[in-house]
Amino acid sequence: MAYSSIIKPSTFMNTVLYTGNGNANNSITGVGFSPSWVWIKKRSGADAHYIFDVPRGVDKQLQSNSTAAQYDYSGDSNRTLTAFGSDGFTLQTSEGVNHNNQTFASWNWKETATAGFDIVLYTGSGSAKTISHSLSAVPKMIIVKAISAVSQWAVQHASLGPTKWTELQSTAAADFSTTIWNDTAPTSSVFTVGTNARTNANGTTYVAYVFSEKTGYSKFGSYTGNGNADGTFVNLGFKPAFLMIKRTDSANQWIMLNNKMSLYNNNKGDEIYADSSAAQNSFVDGGADFLSNGFKLRGTNASVNVNNGSYIYMAFAKNPFVASNFNAATAR
Repeated sequence: MAYSSIIKPSTFMNTVLYTGNGNANNSITGVGFSPSWVWIKKRSGADAHYIFDVPRGVDKQLQSNSTAAQYDYSGDSNRTLTAFGSDGFTLQTSEGVNHNNQTFASWNWKETATAGFDIVLYTGSGSAKTISHSLSAVPKMIIVKAISAVSQWAVQHASLGPTKWTELQSTAAADFSTTIWNDTAPTSSVFTVGTNARTNANGTTYVAYVFSEKTGYSKFGSYTGNGNADGTFVNLGFKPAFLMIKRTDSANQWIMLNNKMSLYNNNKGDEIYADSSAAQNSFVDGGADFLSNGFKLRGTNASVNVNNGSYIYMAFAKNPFVASNFNAATAR
């Protein structure tokens, strides 16, 4: 039997839903750990995604739905996230993260090799180069964004290989390029960037979110849709808490699902688009069942389950399906 070293996945990745109050020093708790990466999206209205992390520092915001450079809110009267706490984070008055009486989703990760997650800052050289990471395992997914310049997000996924890339802020299908990842697969100590400005412009600073797989906790894979309401089943080895899906052979949106929002109900799933400022949407024929050992699509929406469509995903666990070295894991 396989073993999971992570007994309680929510100590490393957790979704927290909250309602804004419009006040300064609004403390959001219940994360369960001190988050290193906080991704916030207003659910009840249209607004940008707000992405923060510890290495870049508080008030420094990126948008997954935009090519914009990092914005620093520290000198703004409507500030955003101003502290990473032991059980969450503190927000100020910005409507993008704390609009009064508006609902929000926050996705929170802890940076640690134990959970297969590293945040790397680097400066581009314009020439192919390797970037060190601290995972001691081969990354399965790498998300890169220029901080100091306007540029597309660049996503490398193990299922696509190092000759392809996708854009987080776009619905575009995966595309070929030998200059983004230098046509070189990552190793247990480094990943490689080529000469393309999306990952390596001379003098431009970048942030990279680097993920490796952990048995019973995280999975980065692919599947083929069947175009049927009795949809494709994907075995993860755990019950998912968070799932993001992207169709790669055609233009479709990045679909974000989590166990705190409605999943499959009357052929509808409550989802958020990583590439869009749109409010949370309940879309027909697009839901999924989160099962004890994976997920099963329950709709025919092209974003998740068109017949013979190619998809990639990133998934994080609620419960591991495999046993731990210490006790049997439950997966209800």
